Amino acid sequence: MHQTALAFLAHPDDAEFLCAGTLIRLRDAGWEVHIASATAGDCGTMVYNRWQISSIRTDEARTAAEMIGATYHCLDEPDGRVVYDKPTLQKAIDLFRIVAPSLVFTHAPKDYMMDHEMVSLLARAASFVHGAPNVSEHPRKPQSMVPYLYYCDPVEGKDPLGNPVTPTTYVDISKQIEKKATMLACHKSQREWLRAHHGMDEYIESMRRHARARGEQRNVDAAEAFVQHRGHPYPNEDLLASL
Repeated sequence: MHQTALAFLAHPDDAEFLCAGTLIRLRDAGWEVHIASATAGDCGTMVYNRWQISSIRTDEARTAAEMIGATYHCLDEPDGRVVYDKPTLQKAIDLFRIVAPSLVFTHAPKDYMMDHEMVSLLARAASFVHGAPNVSEHPRKPQSMVPYLYYCDPVEGKDPLGNPVTPTTYVDISKQIEKKATMLACHKSQREWLRAHHGMDEYIESMRRHARARGEQRNVDAAEAFVQHRGHPYPNEDLLASL
């Protein structure tokens, strides 16, 4: 199996919150890593216009990705208005066609905001069909496969009704938590807005709290948690656990 991982999430800082520790471990193990966001985060500001903040946030995301030698992609869908339709799905399929991932991370199917849920659907659809020869104008890579698919924790580890999510897989990120925090801190436009609003560095601390909480469930200092998609024809072996 080729070793290419894709984190396909809604906003430019989602990967750093949800799965960056695992991405760091994969890079350290020799994997090729791609980080993609469906949007440029054009609504993540109270100060800038949509074009200014989009430029700022994509630069921040690229900087964070470069910290671990990852490649950043953006589908440039509108923030807060991601939908599951034919044009957006084609963008997602084309991304998967270009990357040809063997391992994919995306949002939980049920999460606190609809952008996350729509991206989860897009990732599921694109991961399934991107290897079909006629589905994209981009050349099909010979290593294309139905990848291992993992859903990241929803925010606070709860579904929209407040029910706790039970992970299938935990990844110990105790040694990666500081680098993960540094990657997250690259998103200065979001961090500074929240610091001004909350009066504390809540942007970083909320990530640390959740990592500690998941870590306590496995007697480690910090962890990221996932639910593996195991429906037909996806691989059923827990690849992350094996690694």
